[in-house]
Amino acid sequence: MTSSEETPSFRLAYVPGVTPGKWVRIWNERLPGVPLTLVGVSAAEASDALRGRAADAGLVRLPIDRTDLSAIPLYAETTVVVIPKDHIMAAVDEVPAADLADDIVLHPLDDVLDWQDRPGRPANERPATTADAVELVAAGVGLLVVPQSLARLHHRKDLTYRPVPDAPESRVALSWLEDETTDLVEEFIGIVRGRTVNSTRGRPRTPAQPKAKRAETGDARRKPAAGRAAGKSGGKSGGKSGGKNPRSGSAGAKAAKRGKPRRRP
Repeated sequence: MTSSEETPSFRLAYVPGVTPGKWVRIWNERLPGVPLTLVGVSAAEASDALRGRAADAGLVRLPIDRTDLSAIPLYAETTVVVIPKDHIMAAVDEVPAADLADDIVLHPLDDVLDWQDRPGRPANERPATTADAVELVAAGVGLLVVPQSLARLHHRKDLTYRPVPDAPESRVALSWLEDETTDLVEEFIGIVRGRTVNSTRGRPRTPAQPKAKRAETGDARRKPAAGRAAGKSGGKSGGKSGGKNPRSGSAGAKAAKRGKPRRRP
């Protein structure tokens, strides 16, 4: 028997900007005997990490190559433009993409946004990473449009960011190999979807009460009610029969009067 069989574990890949802490805490509460290991991967490497079985599941950015992979979209992020704090755009609440037309907008090689028409003017060279692009923004070389989580990840005191409402959003999904939807993968799917312990798929539920027992219970519940109704009805009828009924007396008197023969003159 291998050590993996003796001690089950779960490996979760995640891309930069995604924060799986909340889900990891819930996992540790529900499955304290199954350690969860986090595996950091780049957005471009995420699908290969899953196919290579470097992780059992992964929090990835869409779109990805879905060959042999299942994916459940979880949420979409706001897209922002990273700017120096003294930039003129820092005075507004949001920046439409058209307002970036005259600025150099950096396009790092690890960009995760799916643009059709990229805004702004391109730089002479593309930065290798988003982290490098943030350094160039701080140096006054250009601006950078990224998902908000990446702007927070690479936060600097001399930089800020503003939403770009008409920019494409980055969608985060949970992905795993289609042929390896294990019980532990199902457990994690239940966690990210917000299922409670009792509603998690695959967990046994409280068995239904047998029909015979339910019938007995129903009869037992109905009997006292029937008894009370009978007693109440009996009390009322007893009270009425014991008293004088004016209508009955009047009807009897009329009947007796009709039955008495008349005298002939």
